[in-house]
Amino acid sequence: MNAVVIAVIVMLLLSLLRVNVVFSLITGALVGGVVGGLGIEGTIGAFTEGVGGGANVALSYAMLGGFAVAISSTGLPNALVEFVLKYVGKKEDARAKKLSRALILFMILLMACFSQNLIPIHIAFIPLLIPPLLKVLDELQVDRRLVAMVLTFGLVTPYMLLPVGFGQIFHEIIATNITESGLPVEMSQIPKAMLFPAAGMLTGLLVAVFFSYRKPRTYNNPVRPVSVAKSEGYSKTGIIISLVAIVTALAAQLVTESMVFGALAGIVVLYASKAISWSEADRLLTDGMRMMAFIGFVMIAASGFAKVMSATGDVERLVEQAANMIGGNQVLGALLMLIVGLLVTMGIGSSFSTIPIIATIFVPLALELGFSPMATIVLVGTAGALGDAGSPASDSTLGPTSGLNVDGQHNHIWDTCVPTFLHYNIPVIIFGWIAALML
Repeated sequence: MNAVVIAVIVMLLLSLLRVNVVFSLITGALVGGVVGGLGIEGTIGAFTEGVGGGANVALSYAMLGGFAVAISSTGLPNALVEFVLKYVGKKEDARAKKLSRALILFMILLMACFSQNLIPIHIAFIPLLIPPLLKVLDELQVDRRLVAMVLTFGLVTPYMLLPVGFGQIFHEIIATNITESGLPVEMSQIPKAMLFPAAGMLTGLLVAVFFSYRKPRTYNNPVRPVSVAKSEGYSKTGIIISLVAIVTALAAQLVTESMVFGALAGIVVLYASKAISWSEADRLLTDGMRMMAFIGFVMIAASGFAKVMSATGDVERLVEQAANMIGGNQVLGALLMLIVGLLVTMGIGSSFSTIPIIATIFVPLALELGFSPMATIVLVGTAGALGDAGSPASDSTLGPTSGLNVDGQHNHIWDTCVPTFLHYNIPVIIFGWIAALML
């Protein structure tokens, strides 16, 4: 059996059994490496080489966590909570509560979408926005699984559909790899093709909002999140400095293309303005780094996992095996290509990295099966994006968990990964499959 399939299954089963995700990734990589013929020493060597690739991402998230908690000490979270309560109110009647819930969720959705295209900061906004809102969300009895669904939709769908910000990068990767694999395509074709899987994402979100998680949910004995608990009051000066620090961090990130230096720039502003005292700074930054440490370790382990899978050569072999099974059947071919994309992305946690792996074989296969250029774009783009929602190693699921679990009441696997996997990947496969056969 293919080593990648075995490794992903082991990793997912252990995660579902509530084994820590980091240990699940390491164990899956070890099993997959041995099955793939690397042996114990070869697997450990490949894994050790791969973990370095996740170090920059881990450091980025640690710095962002430190920056988020430092910002919280200025009182900005309390001001945000008061602002939200002012506009959504605290009325007890059911209709007012529903309206308040809808307004807050819509605001979170807008922020998540903007983070991919309009202001490309990806998940950097989550530790700043979500922890302060938990108090309000809990008062309104909002199911945090629904918030995770909204965040993941906003983190994935815009880059799939819109050729701006991270979406431009994703679309360029699709166009470049399809063209290099023998089928010239234009960037302008990709948004039209990706409209179908994006419709699948929207379907999943609507199901979650109106059916799966519409009932109120109570969180017992809540522990106040660290980013809210550090400051009970706020001043106008503190708020202004916080906003200047956030803008500075964003500008530095866009200029340097580094979240590490973006967060550093924001922290420097807080230091220089004395918005945080020197005596408190070390404790605040340490608290913030601790808050985001889980994501960092998962990303490091995921990088090692991906390196082991690559070293076995079974990623390419998986694609080839699927191609051999298809024969000349278009219906089976489209479905298998999408499932292979799902498996690969679930394992490595990156849709951007999946496209180059699958395009080299998917494109010639699609041409052989008689798929049109638009259908081929749908297949490659959808197969690449599948799994980003639902993968324990994806920052599209890790980001929401980092904000929703700061008080220990939101499980990464069962409250983020499983809901997003079921609601998004299934309809995206269906919509992508139908679109490939119709176009």
